[in-house]
Amino acid sequence: MGDPGFWARLVLGVLATWRVAHLLANEDGPAALMARLRLWLARSPAGRWLDCFGCVSVWVAVPFAFYATGVTEDTVVSWLAVGGGAFLLERLGPVPLVVERLVDAQGVETDHGMLQSDPRGDPHDAAVAPGADGSAG
Repeated sequence: MGDPGFWARLVLGVLATWRVAHLLANEDGPAALMARLRLWLARSPAGRWLDCFGCVSVWVAVPFAFYATGVTEDTVVSWLAVGGGAFLLERLGPVPLVVERLVDAQGVETDHGMLQSDPRGDPHDAAVAPGADGSAG
């Protein structure tokens, strides 16, 4: 950490981690490549891993931690810092829309042409500003 370029490399690592993790977890990518990859892996553990920005950012941060520190006693801490920084950047943005397939009582996916939101709800939904729902306030 005594290296004057360390902080610049750490910030670049955080930004690069956010960019790659966001691409993998939330974007369709060029020619819908990421969307097709997520669809192909949808029913596997890797597919569930790609649906979670926090999960993706932890592993994407590994090479950027080595970029920031090289192989030193600070590498593990830098890894967590780079992944954590990317996760904080992601949390600064709006809450992503979650679209899930409808499942009937037997657990079979159905397609009625309707979208279903996350049945667990979103804790951010409770924090609606007065008037944001169309009411007078």
